[in-house]
Formats: sequence, structure tokens, C-alpha cells
Amino acid sequence: MALVEMVQEVFAPGGVLARADTHFQPREGQTQMAMAVAHTIETGGALVVEAGTGVGKTFSYLVPALLSGERVLLSTATKALQDQLFARDLPRLAQTLGLPVRMALLKGRASYLCLYRMELARQDVSAREPGVARVLAKVESWSHGTRSGDLAELTGLDERSPVIPLVTSTRENCLGSQCPRFRECHVHLARREALAADIVVINHHLFFADVAVRESGMAELLPSVRVVVFDEAHQINETGVQFLGLTLSTGQLMDFGRDLLAAGLQHARGLADWTGLASQVDLSARDLRLAAGDMRGSAKLRWTDETPESVRPDEWQAALRRVALACAQAQEALDTVSEIAPDFVRLYERGTELLARLAHFSGPGNPDAVRWVDVGPQLRLTESPLDIAEAMRTRLLATPAEPVGDDGWPGEPAAGPGRAWVFTSATLGDDEQLSWFTERAGLQDAQILRVASPFDYGAQAALYVPRHLPSPADPSHSMALARWVGEAAAQLGGRTLVLTTTLKALRTIGDALKAQFAGSAVLEVLVQGEWPKRRLMERFREGSEHGQQGCVLVASATFWEGFDVPGDALQLVVIDKLPFPPPGDPLVEARTQRIEKSGGKAFKSYALPEAAVALKQGAGRLIRRESDQGILVVGDTRLVTMGYGKRLLAALPPMRRLESEPEFEAALQALTTASTTAPPFP
Repeated sequence: MALVEMVQEVFAPGGVLARADTHFQPREGQTQMAMAVAHTIETGGALVVEAGTGVGKTFSYLVPALLSGERVLLSTATKALQDQLFARDLPRLAQTLGLPVRMALLKGRASYLCLYRMELARQDVSAREPGVARVLAKVESWSHGTRSGDLAELTGLDERSPVIPLVTSTRENCLGSQCPRFRECHVHLARREALAADIVVINHHLFFADVAVRESGMAELLPSVRVVVFDEAHQINETGVQFLGLTLSTGQLMDFGRDLLAAGLQHARGLADWTGLASQVDLSARDLRLAAGDMRGSAKLRWTDETPESVRPDEWQAALRRVALACAQAQEALDTVSEIAPDFVRLYERGTELLARLAHFSGPGNPDAVRWVDVGPQLRLTESPLDIAEAMRTRLLATPAEPVGDDGWPGEPAAGPGRAWVFTSATLGDDEQLSWFTERAGLQDAQILRVASPFDYGAQAALYVPRHLPSPADPSHSMALARWVGEAAAQLGGRTLVLTTTLKALRTIGDALKAQFAGSAVLEVLVQGEWPKRRLMERFREGSEHGQQGCVLVASATFWEGFDVPGDALQLVVIDKLPFPPPGDPLVEARTQRIEKSGGKAFKSYALPEAAVALKQGAGRLIRRESDQGILVVGDTRLVTMGYGKRLLAALPPMRRLESEPEFEAALQALTTASTTAPPFP
């Protein structure tokens, strides 16, 4: 039986899924997507699927992937979805389908405990601080019982903890097979399991890091597969450009100096002035940061000629030369002790790589890439392509057929269909061809499928644009929005998520709401950055259960997507402004200039699609299941007063429109009084 037919039977009324779960209801869109995925697996090629919220896209690609008998790579944007696929969805489906499938979960190095680095951490100066020492002791205790070494197992570990970089490795400092703890290495064991597995779950960062590593001639990370599925595919372009470019940071330099000092004192004390050498690397890195100017907060500096803007060329080049000299002197010392310990060999290689990057950033840039400098507490020099289209076409999609070796990723069998690529997300564009996604990913020739959400948005949700708010360009906009949100959230008893387009607005709105509800026994105001993200999400999802206060969460960036709060805990989503790309961002400017030079109109073909996709992502936080009800508020009158607003409105789910403040008040009151079993608000 053909794979398409087998898949159709699984999803049919009375099929395997229906028999295994009495709550399963066949959905036309889910079956349509699953059959399209099955067809692509059978024939090869690329399939791009935009599947609206509620379609059930996870099962739509997992069922054909499992039934195909092929080795499959599943890539996601977030560790949360990785863990969900590996721990819940895949085992459940494999059992339901009666398939003996070997599965493996593979994350980046920073997710795994490095046993060797943990031993070294005890000697680090920061380990003497009581807070760090306490967490380090907890990690050491946990290390004796863990099998995977995945730090996600360690409950209560803050993802921002300074202990994490002390007990994890990076590509730069990993000793590889020369490490004294290599046989027990959690990263090595995870990769071995991945090489032996039928289904491997990774994330986009790891996928593109492997592409970058493979290009440099280093060992490949991932197993040979014929079927590759990217879930949350809307993120692959921005993830890809991070890894397909080149970076050099003062953090890398300071890490090099710190590891140089630790290895020197441990293995070759007295054979070189390790303290002086490490100090020179550290000081030169700090001088480079100072050469970028005394800036508060963070900023991105465009690169003009061979120097970042607003930076004195002579000071900048002198600072780069001081860094190069410090690294070269460290190299000379390392060369004399390289046979004593593998640490020195790896440090020498790191120094060589740092010197190569310094030389690159001291000269003219790649004309097909964009350069900029991120200025914050650290300094990051970046050169990246404008998108991943060329890399996808030349390095991945056009990979020729070749025999598969033990580590032959991304080769494919010489006979049979070519590799099958599936890209899916709830948001991939605002036109029929999904050009926002396909053009940047080099997928213009891919098969396109759009599957609408099964939710009844007209009954479940409403859209409101407050006309009385100041213009989004008005400095008083954020404060006015905060006052308005405070009144609505108080009436609703919390259940409110405010998504901001800038960190400045995040702080302004967050501070205003905190002041408004200071000492309140009714509402708790949560602001991104004040707690770890996981803790914020858990507290918000709890809502007002168990006698707790209701919640208002003010967030930006990562909370626009992947934040899933079904049920009554979230019923009001407020987006402060239309999410156009920031005009001062060097990458945005370079993309805009490329479009203008080719005769196109950047606002229409770049800025508007960007805003439409981001708006659609933010709006997607509101309705997560058939029984959810809520209101989406966009605090930007341009949505209804400007001509381009029609295109942005068309990108949103088909919610009913609230045209006045009294209509909004009535809808809010309906939400306030409704229970989870009540019919949708009128």
C-alpha cells in the first residue's frame, strides 16, 4: 500500500487514531496536510505548509514520517517543542501505530553538562561566591544520577545562571576525543544515540550550526537522513543567517583568556607568565569595547568601509591590533607547552581562529553580506548574509546523490527518490505563494499548501483598535496605552498579555502598570526580564487559580510566538504598535537597500510582509483551542486609518470587529462573567 493511502486510513473516521483516542475528531485540514507530507516523502522535493492554529500539524507530519520507515530528522525552533515531540508526541504515536522506532533527542552543547568543565569550575574565581557555589554544588549532586546530562532535567536552574557557562562546553573550548572525560561525555553519547536512531529531534540552531561546522571541515554532527521536517519553520531564515556568517565577540576573547589562565596554572605553572598573558587578552578585549564608545543600553552600529559608524578609525584599528598582539603572544606561549596537555592544543587552535577572525574584521567586508557591531555590555562583530536562500539552494537542496557513510549527513542514497524537505508553521506569509518565507529560504520552486484554522474566530474572538489613543509616534503613546490596559485588565481580573514592539515600550508600560497596581490584592503585574522566562510562563498560566491574584504579563520578543496559554488564563491580548522591522537595524537597512537597488519597493515587499507575519504571530497567542474566547487589541490606529492597514487586517484571523469603546466594554463584560462552559460571548 502506498504511503499516502496508509496515512489516509490512519486519519479516517474509525481509523487507528480514532480507535486509540475517543476524543480524536478527523479534521479535513489535518488529513490534507498529512497526505501532502506523505506524497513528498514518497517522491522527494520540498513542501511548504502553512497550517493555522488548531489544525494539528504535529500529527500531520509525524504520522507519515513514522509510517515511511525512513530515517527522519525533525527540527524545531524551541527546546520546549523539542522536548514535547521527544517525550510525548513521538512515543505516543509510535505506540498507537504499533511501530518499533528508535528515537533520539539532540540539543546544542550548551544544553548538556560537561563533566570536565564542571571539574574546572571548582577552581574558577566566581565559584567562591556563595550563590554560585550553592548552584554548582546542586549541579554536581545531580550529575551523579543523570543519564542524559540535559540541564533541562535540573529543576529550578535559572537559564540565566552564571553557573551554566562554567559547566557546559562550547565548540571553541571542547577538547573532543582528547578530553579526559570523553568516554562519559554527554554530548558525545547523545550524538552516538542520534547516529543509531530512526527519528532524531533537533533544533534549528543545531541544524545551521552543523551546516557552518561542515563548511569549515570539522566533524559532522548529524546522522544521514532522507526526510527532513522543519516545524516552526518561520524562524529558519533568521536562525540561519546567525550561523552562516562570521562573529567575533569580546566575550569569546575573555573566555579564551580565562581558559588560558586556568589551563596554564593547572598544567604548566611557572613555564610562562600565564597571569600576564591572560590579563593582556582581557584588557585588549575591554579596550576594543571602549573603542566603540560609551553607550548605555545596547545599540547596533552600521559598518562603513572598514570601521563601524561613529567610531574613530585610528582608535578602532589600534584596538584591533592590541587584541591581535595579545592573542599572538598567547599563541607563542601555548606553542611551547602543547605536548603537556590537550587543553593547550585546543587553546592554540582557538587562538588561531581568533586571529583569523580579527584579520577578517580588520579588512574590507564581503560585498554580498552585511556587517555591524552589537554594542552592549559586550561587543559583538558580525558579518552575515542577508538571507539563507543561496545556502539552501547550493549547500542543501541541491546536494547531489551520493553513498551514505556512517556520518554522511547530508548525503542521500544514490538510488530512489531524492531527499524530502517539509517546512511548516502557523505563519509563513500573507500571500498565496507564502513569498515572505519561500523567497528568503530559496524555496520558490517548492510545493505550497495553506491549511486554514478550524477555529470559529467570528464566534470565539473579536478585534478592537482604540481610536482615542495617541499616534504611535507620540511620546505619550505607551503611557496612555498602559492606563487603558490597566482599566481593562482590572475589570477582567488579569488574564491579559501585553506584547510590545520595543524594549523601551516594555519598560514604560511595565513600570506604569506596576505603579498602578502596587499593593493590589487583585492583580499581579509580570514583566519580561524580571523573572526567568519559564517562571513567568508558569505563573501566568496559573492565572487566578488557588486563590492567587490574576496576572498581567508585559512582554516582548520571544513571547510573540511559542507562548501557549489555552483556557481562561489568557483572554485579552494587547499589541502596542504595528510590528514593522526597526529601520535603524543594519540587517534591515541592507535588505531594504537590496530591494531598492533592484527596482523594487521595500515598504511593500519587505516591511509590510514582515509586519503582517509578526502581527499574525502575536494574534495567534489568543485562541489556542475550540473553547477559548478572547479579544485582540491593537493599540495602533494606523491599522484602520492607513491604506496598507487592509493588508495587515487580511493577515489576521477572521475575528469580528468591535468598532467603539462601548462595544469593547460589552465584550469585556461578557468575558468577565462567562465561565469556561458558557457559550461564546455575543
